[in-house]
Amino acid sequence: MEEPFQIPVGQDKKKRGFLAILHDFFLINKMGGPIGLLVFIAAAVFFSLVVAKLGMVPGVLLALLMIGLPFVLGVIFYPEFGVLTFIVAAYFIMFIGRMNIIEFPLGTLMDGMELLLVLGIFIQQKKQSNWTLFKGPISVIILIWIMYNFIEVINPTAESKLAWVYTVRSVAVIMLTFFVFLYNIKTIQFLKLVLKFWLGLSVIAALYAYKQQFIGFTAFEEAWLYSDPEIAGLLFIGGQWRKFSIFTDPVAFSYNMVVSGLMCIGLLTGPFSKRSKILLAITLFLCFTSMLFSGTRGAYVLPPVAMVLYSILKFNKKVMVGALIGAIGFAALIFVPTSNPTIYRFQTAFKPSEDASFNVRKINQKRIQPFIQSHPLGGGLGATGTWGKRFSPNSMLANFPPDSGYVRVAVEAGWLGLFIFCTLMFIILKEGINNYYTIKDPTLKSICLAMILVAFAYHVGNYPQEAIVQFPSNTLFYLVAAIIVITKRLDNEKQQAITQNKISL
Repeated sequence: MEEPFQIPVGQDKKKRGFLAILHDFFLINKMGGPIGLLVFIAAAVFFSLVVAKLGMVPGVLLALLMIGLPFVLGVIFYPEFGVLTFIVAAYFIMFIGRMNIIEFPLGTLMDGMELLLVLGIFIQQKKQSNWTLFKGPISVIILIWIMYNFIEVINPTAESKLAWVYTVRSVAVIMLTFFVFLYNIKTIQFLKLVLKFWLGLSVIAALYAYKQQFIGFTAFEEAWLYSDPEIAGLLFIGGQWRKFSIFTDPVAFSYNMVVSGLMCIGLLTGPFSKRSKILLAITLFLCFTSMLFSGTRGAYVLPPVAMVLYSILKFNKKVMVGALIGAIGFAALIFVPTSNPTIYRFQTAFKPSEDASFNVRKINQKRIQPFIQSHPLGGGLGATGTWGKRFSPNSMLANFPPDSGYVRVAVEAGWLGLFIFCTLMFIILKEGINNYYTIKDPTLKSICLAMILVAFAYHVGNYPQEAIVQFPSNTLFYLVAAIIVITKRLDNEKQQAITQNKISL
């Protein structure tokens, strides 16, 4: 027999909001019975009539409205759902875009989700104001960097304002996700869920790269590879294609695999179950081995460099012995003779004098130094690369290949912008290291260590390549910065609870 619907009164009424009561009344008590069946039948008939009378376009628009409105409300009022959805979308946006099945600009969709998540913060703040979360050193330097990028719109040297509009989205607006993550990740349970999503998506990307390596590309991927001779020139090296998995290009793929693998290394130091550590070890293996398929030499250097920092942070006899054994094995891998093109390209990453592209980068950087030194605000956001060629093709910077995140910042935002950006990197690492040594909870400590390794890898990797511009790296970098703050906050809350319990006893 169906239980009668009851509206809670007394003390329970304070715990349940009006929306929760409506949820129980309509979705559970009514929509689950005959009334719900009639509503769904009526909706199906109405949708069929719209398609029959007006055609597919109105029908599709109606379907999008029916799906889109609940999705928008879910992102705004259920921020945990919004955070996880945004991370998943950041991983698959380029893969879906390459299929050419959607003509709508997916980057605009991501911008819309960012704005909805930020709107959700302000709505939550009206209910329970708490701005103290945004007063830390990382928050301050991020706000300074965002403001500086908006000031760049009046840069007198800039050739195009439209280039600024297109570039500021991927440089400054994406940084707002730091505050989204910082505000909405409030419990260690949800923090663990976010990390599980991250690693799960990385495993999918790694397995897809294995598929590309040993089975081949799909038809739409081959169409993309042959759509532009420049793409083929960059990705076909040594008689084989560089793999890019579900990402924009091999660089974005390889860097994602590196940071995911390093996160596994950091988490392996935590007090997790044997089953969890086995899964972390498998993920680590998949990420580091699939990374080799990318042919991105800049990524190959990052694991050993990050392990140097790991050895310093975890300095003890056991770690030093392990580091020494690892260094010997790594040196053997670098110098062992091989005919395998993948391993050979890996070896050349540690012999820069033999790398023609590295030498070209050095020449280009030397050539642009006088411009950087004489332009404190740079040439304007979007002055180089794709947007430079599109909006100011005749400018001096349009055809300059930055080939480095730091060089791009120096050229477009000037040496003043480079100073602010380097300060941002320094503060993130400084806060992470300070938090690591002061966090008492072993689980949070291992998570903080993992985030330090990831942030350091992005920092080093941003020199040979543009490491934090494309999805999902731009999202993950600010997620890492937020987690560095979150782990310390959660540890403080836990220690305060322990202290209060002791006092009460």
